[in-house]
Amino acid sequence: MSRYRPPTPKSSAYISQAGFDNMQAELKAIWKRRADVTAALSAAAAEGDRSENAEYIYRKKELAGLDRRIRYLQKRLPDLTIVDRRADDEHVYFGAWVELETDEGDIKKVRLVGADEIDPASGYISIDSPVARALLKKRVDDDISVDVGGETINYAVVSINYET
Repeated sequence: MSRYRPPTPKSSAYISQAGFDNMQAELKAIWKRRADVTAALSAAAAEGDRSENAEYIYRKKELAGLDRRIRYLQKRLPDLTIVDRRADDEHVYFGAWVELETDEGDIKKVRLVGADEIDPASGYISIDSPVARALLKKRVDDDISVDVGGETINYAVVSINYET
């Protein structure tokens, strides 16, 4: 049995202005952090035997992680499309806050954002998620059904809001 897994599909290259600004700020902060880690790595390397130097090994791994994130951000930022306007207020599009009601009467509030802005604790869901795809172009009082793990969840759109 092989371990091959097909590559994951590329996520949408959409992002809000606030998300784009956060990613740029993260990139600047990582560059500053990288300078500190490089200095600490040099100091650890000057201590002598590197094979048993825990500080040196730790800083090398930390530097590799920072470089990996820098490389990702430098490749991703130019490809992103900032979405700062909407077609109309009556339909669900990118950036919308949507209140959903389940069949049991539970209310769930979500915002459709780009893949780089996902934060489930804040209710930010990816525009590529099954719920978001079902919500696109819906209006208030429309119903959607989403198949999640073999079970179907029904939602009713209660409200649509585009305020940040």
